[in-house]
Amino acid sequence: MRLFAAVMPGFRFAVGRPPAVGASAMISASNPFAVRAGLRMLERGGNAVDAALAAIAMLGVTEPMNVGVGGDAFALVADRDAVSGLDAAGPAPIRAAPLAPVQRRGPRSVTVPGAVAGWAALSERFGRRGLDACLADAIDAAEHGLPLCARAATLWGREHRCPSEFGPRAPRVGQRIALPELGATLRRIAHEGPSAIYSGPIARAIAAASWLDEQDLAAYSPRWVSPLRAAYRDREVLELPPPTQGVVALEALRLLEPDRPTLSNLVGAVALALDDGAAHVRDGADVDWLLEPGRLDARRRQSPRPVPPIDGGTSHVCVVDSDRLVVSLISSVFGSFGSGVVAPGTGIVLQNRGACFAVDGQVRPGRRPYHTIIPAMIAGGGEVTAAFGVVGGHLQAQAHVQLVSALLDDGLDPQAALDRSRFRIEGSAVLLEQGLAPAADELRARGYEPVVSRDWTRFGCGQAIVIDDGVLLGGADPRLDGYAAGL
Repeated sequence: MRLFAAVMPGFRFAVGRPPAVGASAMISASNPFAVRAGLRMLERGGNAVDAALAAIAMLGVTEPMNVGVGGDAFALVADRDAVSGLDAAGPAPIRAAPLAPVQRRGPRSVTVPGAVAGWAALSERFGRRGLDACLADAIDAAEHGLPLCARAATLWGREHRCPSEFGPRAPRVGQRIALPELGATLRRIAHEGPSAIYSGPIARAIAAASWLDEQDLAAYSPRWVSPLRAAYRDREVLELPPPTQGVVALEALRLLEPDRPTLSNLVGAVALALDDGAAHVRDGADVDWLLEPGRLDARRRQSPRPVPPIDGGTSHVCVVDSDRLVVSLISSVFGSFGSGVVAPGTGIVLQNRGACFAVDGQVRPGRRPYHTIIPAMIAGGGEVTAAFGVVGGHLQAQAHVQLVSALLDDGLDPQAALDRSRFRIEGSAVLLEQGLAPAADELRARGYEPVVSRDWTRFGCGQAIVIDDGVLLGGADPRLDGYAAGL
């Protein structure tokens, strides 16, 4: 069989793909095998949480450079009673970390992987089928292999950081990849629950490969948290509190609201909010004051400081089911293949989320670093009307603002909103996808440094589902391989 090269596409987004339409349920994810795993779960009687877990587990097989058992997870879940937030981010080690310098990769960049404990918490509180059933398709895929999709192949080999356990460093489109050690670990989690990785031989392997010890793993548990909320236009946007940068997206939207949503106004609001996020978002911090009206009025008259960019590899899934249970689930190993460290014999790529302690300037023992990954929702009239997420490190809050503005200011459907060209603030520069190139002079006149970029990997990947008068409309970012599908 001929295998095709995973080439970097030129700019060809906003091609006019219509939104997916569903009457009963819908899922959107960045890989077609993950979408299919979620649909199968819905077809087998699972609910939106079951489908989201099946999809995110599959993404750990099809996109292991972005997501997996060795990473963290956050979620928003809306049922008919309330919106609940899940924080499944792990801390730095307690004993090994004091006064340690920040490491970007390697064993000393690893924080406790919270994803599996988060999966179990979601399944126990909201799921219908049980975590073992949710992992079944991912186990089969890891043990028997799946062909690699085009843009996943590009990301897999782009930075040549693929650990040897994960096969070729530059795989080709359609190449079949099997991860039998990861399959065995997933099977063990299905049988034993989360204790399979937080104690016993897998925990020992994780501790042996990193600066974590077995007590760090055994002591971990995820947290249920209340979402942050802020009004924008006639709706409310929901994000998660620190250690995530969710407040950055909310502050930017509040700063933007009195103005027309021009590109320069969007960039200005985002730049101020990124500055505030770097200064104030910390594990356990109170950030509500950042959204106070008087403070926002004063902030609009100030100038932001450039914030060093934070990159990251992440995957997001959103699902709505027939009971209108709504899920926005995001998970990450942070850098491409995380720390680059694989716990021996387990197939677990350990995250390098400790690199984000660079925002603090040093590692904080037993604390969680600044987190870039953020699930989100929009609500109106007392009900959730949309679930969405956009991955891409520091881009995420920036892209949330752009997506919300496209949906609420410009009335775009979710697919058109995701197709739209994006900007990305990086330090003192503003990267622009080619579709925004004509606006470069507008930004330059406001004192920014616009740089038109053809590198599609710099502008993230998003998913969105909108509930519109009982009908589901879905979109999936053309910058990766997935799609939205309705039932």
